[in-house]
Amino acid sequence: MPDLRRDPIVGRWVIISTERNARPHDFIPVQASRPLTATLCPFCPGQERLTPREIMAYRPQPVAPNGPNWTVRVVPNKFPALQIEGDLDRQGLGLYDRMNGIGAHEVIIETPSHTDSLGDMPTKRIEDVLWAYRDRMIDLKKDVRFRYILIFKNHGASAGATLEHSHSQLIALPIVPTSVLDEIEGCRAHFEQKERCIYCDILRQDLADGDRIVAENSEFLCVTPYAPRFPFEMWILPKRHAGYFEESQKLQFEFLAPILSEALRRMDKVLARPSYNFILHSSPLHEKTGDFYHWHIEIIPKLTHVAGFEWGTGFYINPVAPEESAKFLREAAL
Repeated sequence: MPDLRRDPIVGRWVIISTERNARPHDFIPVQASRPLTATLCPFCPGQERLTPREIMAYRPQPVAPNGPNWTVRVVPNKFPALQIEGDLDRQGLGLYDRMNGIGAHEVIIETPSHTDSLGDMPTKRIEDVLWAYRDRMIDLKKDVRFRYILIFKNHGASAGATLEHSHSQLIALPIVPTSVLDEIEGCRAHFEQKERCIYCDILRQDLADGDRIVAENSEFLCVTPYAPRFPFEMWILPKRHAGYFEESQKLQFEFLAPILSEALRRMDKVLARPSYNFILHSSPLHEKTGDFYHWHIEIIPKLTHVAGFEWGTGFYINPVAPEESAKFLREAAL
């Protein structure tokens, strides 16, 4: 079973995924192999037997599960970072804290087409992906062991993707990650001082300034953040305050899908279809943070490497001003 261990100095939890049994030779860099063809891809229709049994799928007509004729399919990760069965068994080992690596690790297969990318898909199909995120969050929220759900997408080998077929992942955790706690505490401090959500203030400021806007519609704003860690980093924020992604309704998804598509297509146009990471930030499942926390999406192209200075200081060196990034993205001809 995986192990969750807490760093006693900074409070950061680490997953020791012993079941993966990595050995030194597993970490020797190798040349990237060619992407799997559709005839070998476990995410393609007709290959459903190659994945664990599906948790959920959207199909145009009701048919038996674990077969083709689906538009979005959710399956357990074949190599999960955490294990869903078992008890947490929290322990103190002298100075150290640990618990069993209990959680859920799922794969959202976004499209039956092997060659589609999320940004190129019709907005209705992107809406379906967003609904799958919401449905899985609502279901997993019922499990009292879980405190936080992270949804993320690794697109491209340098962003961590091991399969070419478009997919994203969900991990339900029994703890709230330290980075999320830091973000929440910053939001809480701003709210206690000013009785306003800091993300709502960011929205007002960026709408007034205009220099960092990439795209906009009546419900959402896409911006390059004022102090981005990485070049061409983007945030997508709902204009109306909302703390919990899983509480989103049909109207929000009808407007979120096209702005997400536009942001990805602009990034692809300007940066020649880079690898990227996409992270959905939402409130912890059972904590009352909705008054001051504001869910949002981060999109981070993989253009630079984190090296010694960044690891040693926590500072990031970004060679492109966010105002310049936004200008390139905003003015890209689609």
